[in-house]
Amino acid sequence: MVFAQRLSFVLVFFFTLVTSAQTDSTTTVVDSVPAVTTGDDFVKKLAELEKQRFADSIRRADLEARLDAVSSTNNRERTQLEAQLKQFETKESELLEKKRLQIESLKKTTRGFPVAGFEEDTLFLIYNRLGSFSAQERANAISSRIKRLTETLEFFSDSLKVNENEATVDVIYGNQTIASVTEVDALWFETTPLALATSYKEIIADAVTVYKEEHSLINLLKSIGMALLVIIVMGLIIKYVLRLFRWTALKIQRQKHKRLKAVTVKNYTLLDTERQVHVLLLINRILKWVTVLLAIYIALPLIFGFFPQTEAFAHELLGYIINPIKGIFLAIWNYLPNIFAIVVIIVVFRLLLKFLNFLKVEIAEGRLTFNGFYPDWANPTYQLVRVLVIAFAFVVIFPYLPGSESPVFQGISVFLGFLFTFGSAGSLSNVIAGLVLTYMRLFKIGDRVKIGEIVGDVIEKSSLVTRVRTPKNEIISIPNSTVMSSHTINYSSDAPEKGLIIHTTVTIGYDIPWKVMHQTLIDAALRTDLVLKDPQPFVLQTSLEDFYVAYQINAYVREANKQASIYSNLHQNIQDVCNENGIEILSPHYRAARDGNQSTIPSDYLPKDYVAPSFNVKTQSDSKKSE
Repeated sequence: MVFAQRLSFVLVFFFTLVTSAQTDSTTTVVDSVPAVTTGDDFVKKLAELEKQRFADSIRRADLEARLDAVSSTNNRERTQLEAQLKQFETKESELLEKKRLQIESLKKTTRGFPVAGFEEDTLFLIYNRLGSFSAQERANAISSRIKRLTETLEFFSDSLKVNENEATVDVIYGNQTIASVTEVDALWFETTPLALATSYKEIIADAVTVYKEEHSLINLLKSIGMALLVIIVMGLIIKYVLRLFRWTALKIQRQKHKRLKAVTVKNYTLLDTERQVHVLLLINRILKWVTVLLAIYIALPLIFGFFPQTEAFAHELLGYIINPIKGIFLAIWNYLPNIFAIVVIIVVFRLLLKFLNFLKVEIAEGRLTFNGFYPDWANPTYQLVRVLVIAFAFVVIFPYLPGSESPVFQGISVFLGFLFTFGSAGSLSNVIAGLVLTYMRLFKIGDRVKIGEIVGDVIEKSSLVTRVRTPKNEIISIPNSTVMSSHTINYSSDAPEKGLIIHTTVTIGYDIPWKVMHQTLIDAALRTDLVLKDPQPFVLQTSLEDFYVAYQINAYVREANKQASIYSNLHQNIQDVCNENGIEILSPHYRAARDGNQSTIPSDYLPKDYVAPSFNVKTQSDSKKSE
């Protein structure tokens, strides 16, 4: 009898499995995701293990029937049958262990489908299929059945039952099955089907009970009352906030000629009292509306939070403020190590720059010397090294900057570098030329130079241009690249030590002895202010022309910047001395008819009794002619 019962149970179980397999093979399920979430290999292995278990269960039932039929006196046969049954029990536990290991390996890659509650919260997860239902279909079906439980007027959690069947353990409410739990489901959570079904029953009961309580009429009235209270309180807060900011606006206007004073930077009035009042009123107005909007924004989540239907929306509204603030603080907190690293790098490089500046000052003032390195190179060299040090510091700091690894940030950096390279090609040539000029030491600030056709004093040397002030007080900016490509004459470089030779040319007729002319020009040079007596001025005869001799007077001066006034005084003195010595400075092709003409010498240099001679005419008589 017992054997027949067990055999019928096995046949029913076998029929159920065959029917499930046929239904599964003939039913097509269309899902948004693959129906077999645990993998085809796992399903095949699970089917093979189930077939093995089914075959073992038939033999086990046969052994149990034979064991019952054996008489108690036949101990030998009874012992053999019990040993065989024990082997089947061991084999069944091994099969379960294989299933557990298969599921354990799938947990890393398989995602479960949530059974949603009433507020779209997750009650529990479904991982495997059952019969023709995929895991997603099972989860959707269980969710819809749970939500239908709220349609009953009265729900009692005790009405949820756990019912054990041959292949599943079901959670039922009345005559309706809410969820079914298989042995494979239990293996996913490393528990038994009965324990898992019991936990599902408790979760479902709690969810339905909470939902019914939250949506009761009493709770709805309470929520409405609390919402009205919040609205009233918020209205009062906004009312007094507006009054507060109106009072502050009046207070600001009254301080216009009292505490508020004009903000000045040197002689420039940055903010007068009128502007200060305008700015403060603007800030007051902005703060007023920010406060009102913030109060309204805080009140809305409170009001929505009183009602279960809008509670999720309340959390979402709060998240709009809390999440960014939280993200900012977390970003700052996570970025603190990088900030400390940047601070340390900046401190180290600042100390290095201070040390380099110390060396610059020592070299520039002559206290520290190097062979072949001039003091006037100290500042430009320091500026060049300073740029290189700052650039290297930026390279070291760059990896610690936020977003430095972002492709967008890197792309913008490359683009800006591209623009700088091609947009500053001319400027770079001037910068390089400026560096070359610095180390060539062509001139320094204050030198009188001639660059191309421009003569003047150097007043500024920058990395891009050289500025010159001409004797007419004109400021001319010359690009450094132009300076490099032009010839440059420096009048001041050797003037303080060796003296600068100034020179001018005078043309005098052959009737004046050259020795007299030499001495005359030397005397005129010695009379000129700022001309050195030693070395003595000298004269060069530069040419002997058809009508005159070219005499060049050369004199030494140390004030190269005063050449214009020295030349002017020299020319005046040449005129004076020539006049004093009775030497006429005539134009090259001047023809003099002396008889009866006024002398070209100014009257101040002529005797007081000087009278212009009259014309003399000589005649001869005819008697003399005949002789």
